[in-house]
Amino acid sequence: MAEAYICLGSNLGNKRATIARALQMLTETPGVTLAARSADYRTPPWGKLDQDWFVNACARIDTTLAPDALLALCLAVERQLGRERRERWGPRVIDIDLLTYDDRTMTTECLTLPHPRLTSRAFVLAPLAEIAPQLTIGDRSVTDWLADADATGIERMAP
Repeated sequence: MAEAYICLGSNLGNKRATIARALQMLTETPGVTLAARSADYRTPPWGKLDQDWFVNACARIDTTLAPDALLALCLAVERQLGRERRERWGPRVIDIDLLTYDDRTMTTECLTLPHPRLTSRAFVLAPLAEIAPQLTIGDRSVTDWLADADATGIERMAP
């Protein structure tokens, strides 16, 4: 059984419900178990700033799927929920990123682990720190990475 962390984000439609549905769909797959889930966080847009705010959350998944199979599952759930990839960093009904998979480091045509921009994105680090504060990325903990990130505008949402 491997331990993987994912980040989910949405800024179209019922954002929180879409994230909850995506997690449900992921864990309906044999070999995928939800082990921990952060609260939802309201976050400002990143990359492309002229769009609505996001809801982001992170989850720990225990899985028997290989990293590429877990990524394929995440992409399939995105498609089933109506994700259309039109512009980089643009609005999206759902985005699911595979952040880490055990302590594996790998780069393929489709997947880089750990996620290459994980340590610079406060909208990922804030919810991830809630469920895995001591998770090590590179040579630092998630909490340490978050302390150096610009978390302006990021707010933990009430349940």
